[in-house]
Amino acid sequence: MQKGEEWFDQWFNTPYYHILYQNRDFQEAEDFMRILSSQLNITTNDKVLDLACGKGRHAIFLNKLGFNVEGIDLSTENIHHAQQFENDRLKFFTHDMRELYKKEEFNFIFNLFTSFGYFETEAEDLLALQMIADSLKQGGTLVLDYFNTYKVINSLPQKTVIERPEITFNVHKYLENRHVMKEISFTADGRNHVFTERVEALKNKDFCNLFQKVNLELLHTYGDYQLNEFDRENSDRMIFVVKKK
Repeated sequence: MQKGEEWFDQWFNTPYYHILYQNRDFQEAEDFMRILSSQLNITTNDKVLDLACGKGRHAIFLNKLGFNVEGIDLSTENIHHAQQFENDRLKFFTHDMRELYKKEEFNFIFNLFTSFGYFETEAEDLLALQMIADSLKQGGTLVLDYFNTYKVINSLPQKTVIERPEITFNVHKYLENRHVMKEISFTADGRNHVFTERVEALKNKDFCNLFQKVNLELLHTYGDYQLNEFDRENSDRMIFVVKKK
């Protein structure tokens, strides 16, 4: 599959994606950034990369806390939106996480809200993680936030209806091979639409293996945005804190 034809490149650049996810919790994101930056002792001299930044909600708030932040995302629509918030210490660029961005430039890289695991193969996962490792300064830190795959799988299959003022979305989540699938169907602009999100069902041990292969050392795993300890059965998230050796 060629770049530009992948599900995430097509779906993330539609207006329907932004309508579906318009109610994301900005207060939760801000609280998480405040707790995380304090826990990691980020200073105003550090450089932070928000990798797969979406519309920039985490990057924007980190910048409000005084940090020097860059955000990159594959979606031109997301970046176009985020660029209206730019200043001397906050910049946004369109970029594919599988390709090197800036070598040994960042003290911290954040990959948040399950913005990993979209690819077809483990080789592409490793490309993305190698890019992260190459972009971190020596001793730099990666924070990778993923859904708790164990808990998600136990809730499948699952069907829900999400109402928005403009559109009613029918969402079907299920497991197919090594991916958690989310089929999203709806009618808009006089047409029926179906998009399918596909995220790898990566578990704790899978991430540990991937980190090891690119010389990244796992320091800690948290289970939620309040940074409570990870519990396989009950935690909502797997938040990995990883250091470049």
